[in-house]
Amino acid sequence: MPDHVLYRPGLRRLHWLVALLVLAVYLLIEQRGIFPRGSSGRAAMMQGHFWVGLAILVLALWRIALRAGAAVPPITPPLPAWQALPAKLLHLALYLFLVAMPLLGLATAWSDGKTLLLPFTAIALPSPLPVNPTLAHTLEEWHGTIGEAFYWVIGAHVLAALWHHFVRRDDTLRRMLWMPRKPR
Repeated sequence: MPDHVLYRPGLRRLHWLVALLVLAVYLLIEQRGIFPRGSSGRAAMMQGHFWVGLAILVLALWRIALRAGAAVPPITPPLPAWQALPAKLLHLALYLFLVAMPLLGLATAWSDGKTLLLPFTAIALPSPLPVNPTLAHTLEEWHGTIGEAFYWVIGAHVLAALWHHFVRRDDTLRRMLWMPRKPR
């Protein structure tokens, strides 16, 4: 496949790295229940969820910056107009999710009065928010509800990619998968 019909290598790598981190962040939060409340194992799962979430935020912002400076490679054959708008809206929703969820998690922790230490240090991130348990509870509910809703959005993204590949037989998925071979 010619390079002009592919996403740039940096965008492809970031796409798959963020996808793996989103899977990890969901697994960390969903599996925390295997540890009893108050245990160090549960705390490690929660801290992992938090810091992987912040890594997603940083990488998503980097990806948005890279994407802003790059043309989107065309889909071959081109999408009908009635499919283009839903595709754009789904991608916009994914980007909003990748930014909003970590910010909601961070705001929840800060408004709950939690001390957020940089990993492997005793350095705390200063909180710009006052402690407000009511706000923390509301933000935590939003974070959880949006997270559950995005199981469906992520699933729709994956199903759409598979539909493009196996039913429509266009190059939508290949544009993000193909990695050029290294010259010998």
